Amino acid sequence: MMGVWALWLLLLLCKSSLAVLPAKPENISCVFYYEENFTCTWSPEKEVSYTWYKVKRTYSYGYKSDICPTDNSTRGNHASCSFFPPTITNPDNYTIQVEAQNADGIINSDITHWNLDTIMKIEPPEIFSVQSVLGIKRMLQIKWIRPVLAPLSSTLKYTLRFRTVNSARWMEVNFTKEDIDRDETYNLTGLQAFTEYVVALRCAPAESMFWSAWSQEKVGTTEEEAPYGLDLWRVLRPAKVNGRRPVQLMWKKASGAPVLEKALGYRIWYFPESNTNLTETVNTTNQTHELHLGGKTHWVYVISYNSLGESPVATLRIPAVDEKSFQCIEAMQACLTQDQLIVEWQSSAPDVDTWMVEWFPDLDSEPSTFSWESVSQARNWTIQKDELKPFQCYNISVYPVLGDRVGQPYSIQAYAQEGIPSVGPVTEADNIGVKTVTIMWKEIPKSQRNGFISNYTIYYQTEDGKEFSKTVNPNILQYGLESLTRKTSYTLQVMASTSAGGTNGTKINFKTLSISVPEIFFITSLVGSGLLILIMLTVAYGLKKPNKLKHLCWPDVPNPAESSIATWHGDDFKDKLNLKEFDDPVNTEGDRVLKSYSASSDFIDKLVVNFENFLEEVSTEEIGKDQESILREEKNKYVTFPYWPYRPPTSTEIPQRKPQQLRSRIPEETSLETKEQLLSSVQSLGPENLCEEGEPNPYLKNSVTTREFVTCEKPQDEAKREV
Repeated sequence: MMGVWALWLLLLLCKSSLAVLPAKPENISCVFYYEENFTCTWSPEKEVSYTWYKVKRTYSYGYKSDICPTDNSTRGNHASCSFFPPTITNPDNYTIQVEAQNADGIINSDITHWNLDTIMKIEPPEIFSVQSVLGIKRMLQIKWIRPVLAPLSSTLKYTLRFRTVNSARWMEVNFTKEDIDRDETYNLTGLQAFTEYVVALRCAPAESMFWSAWSQEKVGTTEEEAPYGLDLWRVLRPAKVNGRRPVQLMWKKASGAPVLEKALGYRIWYFPESNTNLTETVNTTNQTHELHLGGKTHWVYVISYNSLGESPVATLRIPAVDEKSFQCIEAMQACLTQDQLIVEWQSSAPDVDTWMVEWFPDLDSEPSTFSWESVSQARNWTIQKDELKPFQCYNISVYPVLGDRVGQPYSIQAYAQEGIPSVGPVTEADNIGVKTVTIMWKEIPKSQRNGFISNYTIYYQTEDGKEFSKTVNPNILQYGLESLTRKTSYTLQVMASTSAGGTNGTKINFKTLSISVPEIFFITSLVGSGLLILIMLTVAYGLKKPNKLKHLCWPDVPNPAESSIATWHGDDFKDKLNLKEFDDPVNTEGDRVLKSYSASSDFIDKLVVNFENFLEEVSTEEIGKDQESILREEKNKYVTFPYWPYRPPTSTEIPQRKPQQLRSRIPEETSLETKEQLLSSVQSLGPENLCEEGEPNPYLKNSVTTREFVTCEKPQDEAKREV
């Protein structure tokens, strides 16, 4: 029995140790919505199990108490509860306690105390009029209706906020109204003339900590008055040939001038600093005007006017052409934030406290518009990014202003937002060699860069797919590639990059050379040097052995009269073969061309007679032996014979001599038999047979292949004369 009780006790202890109570409600806050409800909220912890709440209230200064009605607001972990009339009394003091309960137990919050006057929240007022007052400058009168659900006995406090239409910055004014009139009025002063303002209003009981919501916004415009003033600036251009210098004047409403300020026109007058009598006046309705001034110092004055009066005078000094301006800005930089462009500069002149900032788009052509702004008591300038065009480069210049003198500017370039270039570089290849090439590209136009070019990257690829790249600085527009492969095709393109990314340019193809120009020059010079050395050696050899060189170049032609054939028949035959009877076939002037000769009839007769005697004395075998000896003695010598049996492609038939003519030249002492033999042999050796091809004479073997002989044929007229 004791064991059973111990077991039950153990189970109860375990159950109590595993119980999780709800979190204690904290941060209780209550608001009294006048004549509507009393609502309390708190901040519970994230509950593990289902939790419901009860709000206990004591009111009527502690004489009554109740619990928040059991509706959906107190179920399902909701952290708010409201009490509704008629149980709401005012003025009164309430005590509030919140009870949290779940399946494991109950826990109560701390007791809080609330004074209804200090937690009262009323409706916002309703603005029905925002107008200017006739005759009162720079003021708007605001009229509204007092909230209906507001205690009549309470003094209300108000907050009025206002801003110009084109501004996002609100300004506030606090005031109280003790009267209970439904129509309330407030005069807002210190405004700009002829400017639109946006107005909103809220209120609360004087003792309450809770403000009402803001009323609906209303817009009003202040009265117009005489122009506020002008900011004046100039752009100095180079002097022309006639000495006149164009000066572009520009003006705008001064900073702080009314937004809606309008002018009927502008009046300009100017004169040389040394002579006020030369004053000239110009009227215009534009906000820019170009003057043509001389080279001296001039003063320029500009005012704007409307129906109510004139603006203060804006003055500007135009320096002389040869005047040297001072310089005091040492450095300047631009940096970007999330929504602003900030320009900062450093100056060595502490007495300069006014600066003129000028900016305009950097275009390929002359800009048509300039923007400027005066900065005082600061050395930085800020502009919103949305006032500048994205992807557009701007030239920003800062001019120091000391009194009426303007110093030399300091200029930089800046982008409000950068992007990738619109186009890539146009590329071409030049000076293509065996292993090198020069790549050149053109700058991208300013309007298409979209940012500062940070670098160029050259991508090139061989025909087998190998890829290479080179990155160069943005100021480089050509680059020489080296270590290429001989006789190889390449594909190449150049990418221009900004901080936002890069864009590839045109793609080109080129092929390296198989042999370079220096190599060609080297081979040519090597061959030429060899030929020169050979010529020099030949000349030196010729100078040393002139006869040998002459013999090699111009070999001696054998004289038939001095040939060994003359020894066969004695001196008589040598005398008869006197070469003086016919000309030398070799050109004495060195042209080495054989001339055409015709043997005379007397020479032929003598040759026939001697040849007859030769046949009688020399046998056939002895002739063969003598010919072999002649070939051995006359080896490598060239001979010419006037009647070498050679037939040209076209020949003229030579008339055959009559036997009577030959017969008349034969001596009478010759026997009849001998004459007949001689005539038969001569006929067989006549002109027709002499011009036919036959067995070449071994004595003239070398002459066959090395000499070109002229035809032996005679013109018909010459043959007739011989007859």
